[in-house]
Formats: sequence, C-alpha cells, structure tokens
Amino acid sequence: MNKLTHDNCVVKVIIPAYNEEASIRNVIRDIPSLVDEIIVVNNNSTDATVQNAEKAGATVLSEPKPGYGNACLKGIDYIKQQKTTPDIVVFLDGDYSDYPEELIKIIAPLIEDDIDFVIGSRVEKFREKGAMQPQQIFGNWLATFLMRVFFNSKFTDLGPFRAIKYDTLLSLEMEDQTYGWTVEMQLKILKQNFTYEEIPVRYRNRIGVSKVSGTLKGSIFAGIKILTWIFKYSFK
Repeated sequence: MNKLTHDNCVVKVIIPAYNEEASIRNVIRDIPSLVDEIIVVNNNSTDATVQNAEKAGATVLSEPKPGYGNACLKGIDYIKQQKTTPDIVVFLDGDYSDYPEELIKIIAPLIEDDIDFVIGSRVEKFREKGAMQPQQIFGNWLATFLMRVFFNSKFTDLGPFRAIKYDTLLSLEMEDQTYGWTVEMQLKILKQNFTYEEIPVRYRNRIGVSKVSGTLKGSIFAGIKILTWIFKYSFK
C-alpha cells in the first residue's frame, strides 16, 4: 500500500443538514478544493437546503429518518456503494459554526503522522462569545471528564468537525441514530486503541437556531444519549 500523501489522498466530506438554507452554501463554498466530493445529507428539511446545496455543487442525499446519526450513516452507506472509496472522511456541520477551510489542518495528522482520527477541538480562546451554550460547555466537560476517568482519554471536546481514515470508520461499525453519534465514535476509537489527536479550531456563532443545544428537549436528550454511551462502554 502506497503511503498516504497530500497529493494522492482522496477526501470526502459528509454534512448532515436539517433546515440550513441560510448557511449551507457558505459551508460548501469554504471547503478546500482538495476535497473529492461534498455529500450533503438532507434530513427532512422543509426549507431550501436541498436546492441551495445542489446549486453550490454538492451531492445531495435524502434521509427521511430524523436524527444526526441517521444522516451520517446515510452518507457512509452512499460512500460504500462507490467504486472508488476515499482515504479520509470528514464530518462537518451545515450551520457554518466551524471554519471549513480549517479542514486542511484537520486532515494533516492523518496524512503526515498516520493518525487514525482527528477531532477539531473548540477551545475557548478560539471560540466566539456565545458560540457554545452553557449546557454545551458543561456537557462537553462532563463527557470528556468521564472518558478520562474510565478510559484514560485525552479528549477535551465532542466537536462535530472531525476527520477519520475510511478503513477506521468502517471498523467502528457506527450505529447511533441521533445525538450520541459523536461520543460513540470517540468511545469506539478509545476501546479499539486507534490513534487520535485533537487540533484546536475556531468556532463562531452558527447561522440559525441549533436543533440540539437551542432547545431544552434537545439538550436533555443529547445529555442522556451521551451518558448512556459512556456508561455502556465503561462496563463492557
């Protein structure tokens, strides 16, 4: 197998999207040109998300089953059906809170240092005021604290901007359909002893209202999902 380099690396991006008509074109526009394909998974949007994503040049899939995890799984299933599979898959939200151009530094450790998984860590000094709600900040702290206690983890964030080798992604056999997707991935990385790294990234106020942290119901269910996954793997 040839060593992965910036020149021969095939990268695909999966963007779950629910009612992101105001932001999705910005996200697609700012993704570096080295990306082979941008896959937007429409998760029951009732606005112009699909039309705007298609006009911006993305491949648009439809996943009628609601849930962040369901949308990500749809994107993975699509990639599995292709003749040419990628070396790296990047997950990125469609709300423009991340800086898509930072994808280059997110994938660098996978290419240059043969790391299996990289997460963009939304560190406070690079985070716009108000970009993360108090419940998000606390939830991230609690989840990563528990991962340190149970798994000796070095994770500090559950950020959605992340890159993973395609073969590693398949071996994780991801299954969560909703709010637990990000923590499930990180727990399986830890349990299977894959190498990982965090890269500090900038984070700004999203366009529109968050479907998770922006609602009491979303925050509660996300918290329950995250804790369920952590305790499930702690006693396996």
